[in-house]
Amino acid sequence: MYILHSFTEQVLKIIKKIPSGKVMTYGQIARLAGSPKGARQVVRILHSMSRNHKLPWHRVINSKGEIGIADEELFFIQKMSLESEGIKFNTYRALNLSVYQFHPEENH
Repeated sequence: MYILHSFTEQVLKIIKKIPSGKVMTYGQIARLAGSPKGARQVVRILHSMSRNHKLPWHRVINSKGEIGIADEELFFIQKMSLESEGIKFNTYRALNLSVYQFHPEENH
């Protein structure tokens, strides 16, 4: 139980540090939080804790550089939020990770 709590705390800290105009992937966050295979758990944490912790949930996308949300309304909210921060999409769902991905491990 302690490891899960620690992982959750790390995920929350990482997400809170994603700056405006940048994104991170679920898997990248999981790896940095200590669980390389924990991408689905990052999704669950975002889903259950974004509101209470005021997380910039819209800055987390999948490893293809795409918005992975199936719900149409939430998809549009996420896309509009990212575009309002200056992010441009290559396709309807995808952005260029090499331009917009945040790498906190390089910014110590």
